[in-house]
Amino acid sequence: VQLVESGGGLVQAGGSLTLSCTISGLSIDMFAVGWFRQAPGKEREGVSCISSSDGHTYYTDSVKDRFTISSDTAKNTIYLQMNSLKPEDTAVYFCAGPGRYGSSWCAPPAYEHWGQGTQVTVSS
Repeated sequence: VQLVESGGGLVQAGGSLTLSCTISGLSIDMFAVGWFRQAPGKEREGVSCISSSDGHTYYTDSVKDRFTISSDTAKNTIYLQMNSLKPEDTAVYFCAGPGRYGSSWCAPPAYEHWGQGTQVTVSS
């Protein structure tokens, strides 16, 4: 299983970025996949997860109404559209899989395979 993220960068507060994660070795229409982030000195947290087979999505409270997760099963790729970015969104963002919808399904321990991460920096 290989996951490759792209799309990170430096943006001013209030700006937007779109992250992409292309996955090989597992089919995203069979398993959940998600976006996670880790800021310096903080634990890795689940940002948003998607289960394409049944349409379930999850967003952590701090990104609701600002971030949107989507998937393209033909490309086996997931995206994270991030709007109204804040300095506190600064972190390394990772995609991970495979997971399954259920209790704590967007928590890092539920995922085995991880990408290398992409840095998102939001300046104030």
